Amino acid sequence: MTVRAELRVTRGGFRLELDLAVAPGEVVALLGPNGAGKTTALRALAGLLPLTAGGIRLDDELWDEPPGVFVPAERRPIGVVFQDYLLFGHMSALENVAFGLRARGVRKARARDVAREWLDRVGLADHAHTRPRALSGGQAQRVALARALATGPELLLLDEPLAALDASTRLAVRAGLGRHLAEFPGRTLLVTHDPLDAMVLADRLVIVEDGRAVQEGAPAEVARRPRTDYVADLVGLNLYRGVARGTTVALADGGSLTVAEPASGAVHVAFPPSAVSLHPEPPSGSPRNAWPVVVADVEQHAHTTRVRLDGTPPVLADITTATLADLRVRPGDALWVALKATEIHTYPA
Repeated sequence: MTVRAELRVTRGGFRLELDLAVAPGEVVALLGPNGAGKTTALRALAGLLPLTAGGIRLDDELWDEPPGVFVPAERRPIGVVFQDYLLFGHMSALENVAFGLRARGVRKARARDVAREWLDRVGLADHAHTRPRALSGGQAQRVALARALATGPELLLLDEPLAALDASTRLAVRAGLGRHLAEFPGRTLLVTHDPLDAMVLADRLVIVEDGRAVQEGAPAEVARRPRTDYVADLVGLNLYRGVARGTTVALADGGSLTVAEPASGAVHVAFPPSAVSLHPEPPSGSPRNAWPVVVADVEQHAHTTRVRLDGTPPVLADITTATLADLRVRPGDALWVALKATEIHTYPA
């Protein structure tokens, strides 16, 4: 049974128009910038926000179809993990996990037995009687996940489930969450703005901008072939649009690039910042692509330095610390960039 949703929500001047389908055992990540409509979509699926139009169904079971049908949140077979977890502070971890079952009419003893099983599965059996204020961020996240899964939901909704964690905790908790999602037979929708969470946890990405899906596909496909500037920035690629004639692409915003594989018509052009080399003078030899640039910004990125360069076209370059020291790169410096044609990837626009 696949969850299918035609989400049409109008709130003030914002309109969400998004079609989603999530199959059993599948993890779909809804990824986009702030204000794109991700949380609106999650709240509509959860039954916390009625649709303006469209519909939500689990096979033949209709959850929302204006104006006549609206199943409230408590009657939908869903589990939700909110960004701040929303654990009940006056309850122990065990009581928090048992809460959803008790709310569905399960007897207290049975609900507690199931809650103990789930706390054991998430590695917190020894914290059954601990209250939320005494739990670490990672432990609280696992309690919230156990509470969501204990009811056996058909649809699991995760709203930025790792956002509240510090970097040192996030890696371990992400790995644990991935294992639990792999074992979950239901459908999972993960809402996030973090590309790493999406790439690691999801089977399929849906990129949302301004209330609409702009790209959808497997993580590797989206990373390899971004279709908007937001996605390109997300996965760390230079992205341009242009018109190809053979091995030459005339770029829409000026300039041209030589590519290795002939193409024809409207194309996207993408390459990683690491493929760009910097030179104080026009590069010697015969690079297929070289043009003058001016340094706009310099940022440290882990073990490399990212340089934002203005030119025709503008470009991002990742250079080593040694190259940074040799060139003494500073904003305002005039340099040349070089790029091999074989490093450039083209695909239909």
